[in-house]
Amino acid sequence: MKALVYYGPKNVRVSEMPDPKIEQPTDVLVKITTTNICGSDLHMYDGRTNMEEGRILGHENLGEVIEVGKAVVQIKVGDMVCMPFNIGCGHCKNCESGLTGFCLTMNPGFAGAAYGFAGMGPYSGGQAEYLRVPYGDFNCLKLPEDAKEKENDYVMLSDIFPTGYHATQLAGVMPGDSVVIYGAGPVGLMAAHSANIKGAGKIMVVDDHPDRLKLAEELGTIPIDFSKAPAVDQVLEHTNGLGADRGCECVGYQCCDKHGHEQPNITMNELVKAVKATGSIGVVGVFISQDPKSKDPLEQKGHMDFDFGNFWMKGMRMATGQANVKAYNRQLCDLISQDKAKPSRIISHELSLEDAPDGYKHFDERDRGWTKVILKPGKSTDRSKKAAEQREAVAL
Repeated sequence: MKALVYYGPKNVRVSEMPDPKIEQPTDVLVKITTTNICGSDLHMYDGRTNMEEGRILGHENLGEVIEVGKAVVQIKVGDMVCMPFNIGCGHCKNCESGLTGFCLTMNPGFAGAAYGFAGMGPYSGGQAEYLRVPYGDFNCLKLPEDAKEKENDYVMLSDIFPTGYHATQLAGVMPGDSVVIYGAGPVGLMAAHSANIKGAGKIMVVDDHPDRLKLAEELGTIPIDFSKAPAVDQVLEHTNGLGADRGCECVGYQCCDKHGHEQPNITMNELVKAVKATGSIGVVGVFISQDPKSKDPLEQKGHMDFDFGNFWMKGMRMATGQANVKAYNRQLCDLISQDKAKPSRIISHELSLEDAPDGYKHFDERDRGWTKVILKPGKSTDRSKKAAEQREAVAL
């Protein structure tokens, strides 16, 4: 099969790889019809993780079931399914508690497993023609009858929609709350979408990319451009000097200041200032335990200079971690099916698998108009380029 393979920093190529096979009676094989490039894929693409060369990338996956193991009883051949990026066993203590992002058995020695991701087990990713799904009955979400019609919406259930929703859950967003979200990338935009769904009264999104802030505004939020004035000052102005009730960090450890220089603690410390006393913060942006290639000596060890004194004096709360996708994906799937949510509205480019290396390059460089990239393994390169050109013409 064809698959996108990691060969080192800034070096991903479509290569011929062995077809996956049923290895356990609980496995399911899926023909991938849509798979996304995620912002967290860029950490590996940039060489900022311990990702091994020769591995297939891709953890946001949707497709059609083509084969099931003998022990699979709920999922059938022909079903359209979306897979959470976290792989759970379904029977460990954490999985039984709904904490499937921290499964205790799928990646021995570490709480959590995922497709095609550094440090998250040996599992191949889905930026490929086919994918093996362990414990298929547990890890496949069977999609409604309109799966093909709304495929670009449903594929967001694999990661960014539940992750954005998770940010609002960690922050404790309630109806009427004011919310500040740092990051207008795909996850930040989905956090904004989720805060709207939950009835937040005022939503502010902080970024410095005009195209992303425009999308944030289209989602019904107040765009905060930190390149024009300090973000904290703007948030305080919009909240009568009190600060937002809730804050969401949706950027992670490669966040930058207004000059484009990496400053891994800037979003966290600004959230302490921008959120009110007794407010709460949800952190879903990726922060890792080691970043040897960082220029910041603290970040090299996975540490940061955090304003804990101010955090403590304000009586604030914070919750962190990757989303337990299965805790949310069925309910969010129903919202899509009932036309209450449309996460596909943030998609900027729909590419063929062959065009994935070019997609990575543009997405990594934050080129104008490249907000969310989805890949269609069954799509021709010519059709892919035509669709991309049409979207860029609209953006201009």
